Amino acid sequence: MTLVQRDPALHAHLGRLAREARIVVMAGLPGTGKSLVIHQLAHRAVNEGRRVHLLQWDVARPVFEASAAGRRYPVIDGVTQPMIRTAVGLWARRAIAQWQRRCAGREHLLIGEAPLIGGRLIELARRRDDEAEPVLADASCRFVVSVPSAAVRRHVEAERERRASTPRHDREREDAPPHVLRELWNGVRAAADALGIVVAGGARSYDPDVYRRVYEAVLVDRHPEIVALDTILPTASMSVYDFSVPYTDIVPRDDEVDALVRAAERVWPDGARLAAALEHWWAA
Repeated sequence: MTLVQRDPALHAHLGRLAREARIVVMAGLPGTGKSLVIHQLAHRAVNEGRRVHLLQWDVARPVFEASAAGRRYPVIDGVTQPMIRTAVGLWARRAIAQWQRRCAGREHLLIGEAPLIGGRLIELARRRDDEAEPVLADASCRFVVSVPSAAVRRHVEAERERRASTPRHDREREDAPPHVLRELWNGVRAAADALGIVVAGGARSYDPDVYRRVYEAVLVDRHPEIVALDTILPTASMSVYDFSVPYTDIVPRDDEVDALVRAAERVWPDGARLAAALEHWWAA
């Protein structure tokens, strides 16, 4: 039995995506099960005869931060600086257009990971007049939001707390720390207020209904799907970053990273204005 077979609805949903989608972008907050869904979807897709390619925020971002230009914008208290977020977004749209040309066959499946909140790959959700737009706007490109129940979210947060000190995989060190998860929820609440979404009781802690409605509103120009995570799956003895199937990581080249950071600086010469814009990440 695979892990998600313990949740029949989730198993069926991932099976359909594995067979039918050309691109699946897992969108949403850290700590909502995105990495687990990506892991299980990749394994299911390979079993369906697909060739899997991964484009992930937490894989691309460190390359930018380590570059000569990116070192001017170091991580502060676990949070990526706005200029790096913007540079990664510029790269991602180019990378998707290049992948579309290079991997045109239906056997290829691109699985992306885009938090969106705070402008983290928000460019993928926005209409742009470029080569990537027809790809992202096509019905074969699904933006999937995993929405855990409150109980599942509490479990994920506890696991994040535990693995912060005892990671099972090097990439777990790149995961948003627990205090950042709590701060990011405040960003969802702010978005809900701005979008006119009623937040019962202020929703100071995670509320799955508010979360779903905010992300559906942000993805209005895409083809969103909601995956409800209502079952606590036994992941204590595994890492969602360990794959037993072949896949190809799509990562920025060293020779393009500096140029993309400088391009972001040209678009946003005023760093304070950029930071303010990304605070309103839900606005078109």
